[in-house]
Amino acid sequence: MTSLIPLAAEPRSAEVTDWTARLGWVGVLLLFIALAYWLMRQGWKWRGSVQAAALPELPAAPDAPGEPRLTMSGRYHGSTTAGQWLERIVAHGLGTRSRAELTLTDAGLDVVRPGATDFFIPADRLRGARLDKGIAGKVLTEGGLLVVTWAHGDQLIDSGFRSDRAAEHAAWVTALSTTPSTENTTTEGAAR
Repeated sequence: MTSLIPLAAEPRSAEVTDWTARLGWVGVLLLFIALAYWLMRQGWKWRGSVQAAALPELPAAPDAPGEPRLTMSGRYHGSTTAGQWLERIVAHGLGTRSRAELTLTDAGLDVVRPGATDFFIPADRLRGARLDKGIAGKVLTEGGLLVVTWAHGDQLIDSGFRSDRAAEHAAWVTALSTTPSTENTTTEGAAR
């Protein structure tokens, strides 16, 4: 007990934090985060400019597309090179996630995206649809994502959508897999 008394009687208190050094390290960390964000942003822009050179502009919806066969409200999760679920396409606004309103007509698939660029996929460019579990940057449960495959220029693209009511996905797969353009593609492929 007597050995503790000299420790308690010591005149020095605990060292106070050196605020200048701590603030300096916080500043360096914030600069590093800002630099990393800026580099990611530059990479996104570079990727978009490279892809924009290879992809033509997206077609606009016709003035009179016809009667809607199916409609869906949900989310657009992005587009990738067909069959390459991690190869994101960012050109022409295709990399921007957003809410989406899909309307399928005899003319094609109209994708209206509030706050992002709308696009239209003509019926002759639709190649089919499937249920999948993921697309670049978004992974869901098995069959939780509607993936529409379509041709743009000389490239096949997969675009991922998720309906507010997932039970609608099966009807979309059926409708998009039986469009005249996908039937012709299937027939031509079988003839070869």
